[in-house]
Amino acid sequence: MGRTVGIIGLGLIGGSMAIDLRRRGFAARVIGVEHDPVNASAAGKIGLVDEIVSYEDCVNQADIVVVAVPVGTAVKIVCDILDRYQAAEAKDRIVIDVCSTKEQICQATHYHPCRPQFVSTHPMAGTEYSGPWAAMPNLFDGRACIFADSEESAPKAVKVIEDLYDALNMRPIYMSATQHDVHTAYVSHISHVTSFALALTVLDKERDEKHIFDLASGGFSSTVRLAKSSADMWVPILTQNRENILHVMDTYIEKMQEFRQAMDDFDEDRIRALIEEANRIKKIIR
Repeated sequence: MGRTVGIIGLGLIGGSMAIDLRRRGFAARVIGVEHDPVNASAAGKIGLVDEIVSYEDCVNQADIVVVAVPVGTAVKIVCDILDRYQAAEAKDRIVIDVCSTKEQICQATHYHPCRPQFVSTHPMAGTEYSGPWAAMPNLFDGRACIFADSEESAPKAVKVIEDLYDALNMRPIYMSATQHDVHTAYVSHISHVTSFALALTVLDKERDEKHIFDLASGGFSSTVRLAKSSADMWVPILTQNRENILHVMDTYIEKMQEFRQAMDDFDEDRIRALIEEANRIKKIIR
C-alpha cells in the first residue's frame, strides 16, 4: 500500500506540496486539514487533496504529517502530534514543519521523547499570495530546502524527508536552527519589513498625490509586492525572530542614513561609491 501524506494548512506552501507530492508519485494519497471552512471547501473543490479530514484523522492516518500553518500555531501542533505519537506508540510516523523560523520550534521539541520523529524544514520558496487558490505546481523546483538541527532527528526519518523534497526537485541544505534564523533574517525577513514600510510610505503620500499609483512601474511593483503578504503569517515570524531582524534593521537604517547624508551633501562621488558597492550583489544573485 502506498504512502499517505497529511497536510495541515492548505495555503500556498501546503497546497503546492500536495499537488506535486501526489502527481510525482511520492504519495499515493494526500489528505488535508483546513480549519477555515471557506478555504476547506475551496481546497476540496479544486482537488488539492484526495480528502479533507479532521485533525485527529490526519494524525492517525498519515505516514507523514506536514504542518504548514503560521509558526506560532505550528509550535503547538507539532508538540501535540509528538504527544499523540508517544501515546499511540506510533514509532514509524514522521511530522515535519515548513516554517520560516526554527529556533522556537526546535527548542519546544528538543526534549520530547518522540523528537527523532520530527524533521524541521524550511522550503525556500513562495509568493506574496496565500490561501488554497495560491497553490501551484512546480513552486519548489530548483529551490533550496533548509533542514534545521537534523542531527536530532532519526536518520531514517531524515532520509524519508530528503526523498520528499527530492520529489519536489529541491536541494537540501543543513544548518542549526540558530544559523537558519540569522540567515533568513537577512535574505527573507528584512525584505518583507522594508516592503511593508515602503507600501506604508507610498500609501501615506498617496492621500495627497493621486497620480503616484498611476505612474508606478515594474520597479515599484517588484519592490513592494511582498507587502501583499499575509499578516497572519508574518506577525509570528517577525516576533519569533525579533532579535535577528532588529539587528538587520539597524544595519539597514545605517545604510539608508549613508545614502541620505550623501544626497544631502550633494556628494555625487559618495553616492556613486555606495551604488557601485551595492552592485557587487550581481556576483551573488544573477
